[in-house]
Amino acid sequence: MLNDMLRHTLNPAHSSKKELKMGKRTFREGDKVIQTKNNYDKEVYNGDIGIIQTVTKEENDEGEKIDVMKVNFLGRIVTYNKESTKELDMAYAITIHKSQGGEAPIVIIPATTSHYVMLARNLMYTGMTRAREKLVFIGTQKVMHIAIQNDEITARNSRLADRLLNATNTFYKGVDEHV
Repeated sequence: MLNDMLRHTLNPAHSSKKELKMGKRTFREGDKVIQTKNNYDKEVYNGDIGIIQTVTKEENDEGEKIDVMKVNFLGRIVTYNKESTKELDMAYAITIHKSQGGEAPIVIIPATTSHYVMLARNLMYTGMTRAREKLVFIGTQKVMHIAIQNDEITARNSRLADRLLNATNTFYKGVDEHV
């Protein structure tokens, strides 16, 4: 919802701006977008942020005219057809997790006790260090105190260690059989 509100203010619809509709989503020239999935063919990766430069029609391999969108990722233009737009989301407002180590000129961190599980020192620190020029913290001193005192790092359930151990055992088992 915040992305929609910011987009309405920062990049409002105008007859001079072309749009590409994909289901319930509409992409507009000038929109700020984020890549949500690694795409090795396009050389864009989860967390990359770009600006939609143009919405146009181009010929595909079969000679048909199709809708395409060109997105500028730090000077590199990447073409998306309607199908590949599912890899993009609006990026006027993104989570700390989606920032992927990037920076922004202005970072706004809203923090309330209603999201108590997110009040952790490492998460607040990560969010704050994303600000290049200005940081705005929206919350109370109580909320900040809770976050600072919470230095617990939530255990992740990725089972990465188990998967690596299993892969290593499988590899060596295969090596032993061939030696």
